Amino acid sequence: QVQLVESGGGLVQAGGSLRLSCAPSGRSFSSGGMGWFRQAPRKEREFVAAISASSSTTYYADSVKGRFTISRNNAKNTVYLQMNSLQPEDTAVYYCAVRLRRLATTEEGEYDYWGQGTQVTVSS
Repeated sequence: QVQLVESGGGLVQAGGSLRLSCAPSGRSFSSGGMGWFRQAPRKEREFVAAISASSSTTYYADSVKGRFTISRNNAKNTVYLQMNSLQPEDTAVYYCAVRLRRLATTEEGEYDYWGQGTQVTVSS
């Protein structure tokens, strides 16, 4: 059974940084695209960042471009989201997602497995 375990969330002041990690268990996803999504209170889940299997392609939401960086370590079967210059509007539950296909995608429906989410709270 595949499980995705996110870690690294927490409470941080505006302007601070956090690094999220996601480590799938049960199988390797070194040949699959991976992504991060988030859901703020009373809002729909939205795309944040995605990376292809080879790390050659990355996509970012406009709202995080230049502040967040997605990366992966296939040897560790882990994807990361480095979040800098955090703002209160970044407060949300952040979800890791993986797909069986190699390409990166911003489409939520294209992902095959999802984590349970990790809370990120940014105070002003």
